[in-house]
Formats: sequence, structure tokens, C-alpha cells
Amino acid sequence: MRLALDEAGRAARGGDVPVGAVVLAADGTTVLAAGHNEREATGDPTAHAEVLALRRAAARLGEWRLAGCTLVVTLEPCTMCAGALVQSRVDRVVYGARDEKAGAAGSLWDVVRDRRLNHRPEVIEGVLAGECAALLTDFFRAR
Repeated sequence: MRLALDEAGRAARGGDVPVGAVVLAADGTTVLAAGHNEREATGDPTAHAEVLALRRAAARLGEWRLAGCTLVVTLEPCTMCAGALVQSRVDRVVYGARDEKAGAAGSLWDVVRDRRLNHRPEVIEGVLAGECAALLTDFFRAR
């Protein structure tokens, strides 16, 4: 999560909402890819930290299936990102702060564990939640 927080800091310095993500290999320690929000920087509405990290991990592995991998992200994924997580077949999602307004991994929705879908990753929430939430609170307070 510390690496994801570093990525979130990069997003904030670029004027984006401070969300960072890291994809870990099946061994749980090897970092395959990282990403941070780049919507403002790129003008791309899909440039969320999770989507960028998943794309980069898939490119590094040479395939779209990220079975065995873990996505670590500072903020609970939104519906778009939750859908991407399910489609990429990651084994688990670890997130810091809950997103009561747009979260899709247990807060507002629970897309990632919807039994109607063909894949349901494990969800671990609340890792360094206070630090993750403070980064977001400070960013929006400054705006």
C-alpha cells in the first residue's frame, strides 16, 4: 500500500485526484506495474489508477488474464474499475479508503463479488485507510 500511496502522491502533484494503484505478481511481492490517476493529465476519462495499472501489468505479462495477481489501490474501486478487475481475473483487490459515494467493492455497490459474474476476486479493505483517506481529504480541502 505504501507504493500505491506514492503513486497517489504523483497524481496529486499532477493536479489529479490522488489515487494510486499497484499490481503484484502471484508471489505477492513482485511489482508488475503501477499507476495513478491521469484523467486531468491526459484528458482520458478512463485513466483511473486501477485501469492504468492493469493495462501495464497485462502488457508486461503479455496477456490480459492476471490470474494470481493482486491489485492494491488507495481508494475503493468505482464501477468502471471494478468491472475491469473482474474482466482481468485478478485474484484479489486490496484497498485503503472506502468510497461511500462511488465505491463498487462493498460500499455503494459490490460489483467485484456479484455472484452473477463469472469471476469474483477476494476483497481486503481498510489497509492504511486513514492515510489513504487523509490524502484525499487534504487534496479536496486545498481545492
